[in-house]
Amino acid sequence: MKKLTLIIFLGLGYFLTFAQDKQDNDQISTLFSGDRSNGGYGAISFSYTQINGKDAFLMGGRGSWVIGHSFAIGLGGCGFMNDMNYHDIHNMTINNNLAGGYGGFYLEPIVAPRYPVHVSFPILFGFGGISRIAYDQQWDQIITNGQADSFMVIEPTAELEFNLTRHMRMAATFGYRFTSDIVMANTSTDILKGYNIGLIMKFGKF
Repeated sequence: MKKLTLIIFLGLGYFLTFAQDKQDNDQISTLFSGDRSNGGYGAISFSYTQINGKDAFLMGGRGSWVIGHSFAIGLGGCGFMNDMNYHDIHNMTINNNLAGGYGGFYLEPIVAPRYPVHVSFPILFGFGGISRIAYDQQWDQIITNGQADSFMVIEPTAELEFNLTRHMRMAATFGYRFTSDIVMANTSTDILKGYNIGLIMKFGKF
């Protein structure tokens, strides 16, 4: 029994020593340099999508806490506007656009973060709002006509991520927006559902 106990303690000691050495020597790989540490990051994103069948641009931000190198939790959101450019039937000088934004809570699994090129799968759970904005070319002014609605959104995304330096990452993104029905005049209830592609830049301690 004493021999078995001794063997168990020796084995446990070896395991702990090996784990510590591996942790000390296990450094993150980057395209340009060095290792990394736990922490968090801030990010800015630029994406293209279509809203109501028209080209649209999204610009957003995110802040996340990185846990154990391979999982992040954070908050973020984005704003958008499409280029519908259709005319009011009563005033041919007015162009109309759909604009708004959404944001919420992010969960982000990160696969093989120590490799210089890897993937992550953030998913957003949140809320947003959309409204119709009219621009009167004749009088050079923005007109709001009260057409607006709020919605819930879930947006899973796949990111192909590049470790550029210890404190900077860049990723190509591909995601899909699932939203609750949009209730506005002369628009489909699913105008915000769809794919988006873009780039995101992350800065921090990973």
